Amino acid sequence: MTPQSKTILRHLQVEGHITPVEAATVYKARHLPSKIFELKQAGYPIETEMKRDMTGQRYARYVMKQAS
Repeated sequence: MTPQSKTILRHLQVEGHITPVEAATVYKARHLPSKIFELKQAGYPIETEMKRDMTGQRYARYVMKQAS
């Protein structure tokens, strides 16, 4: 797992979610979907929620699901 993916994982574990804007702004992480794919392949329960911002622009919000 790449160091940037580990950073994204820690963020998800603490905050519960992340968006591409957060990843780029806070962690300088480009192409968040590839980091999320890597984490999913490692077995982490992450789901994608499609959202719209105030202007109507669609974006993905990645959510760490809790074990039931």
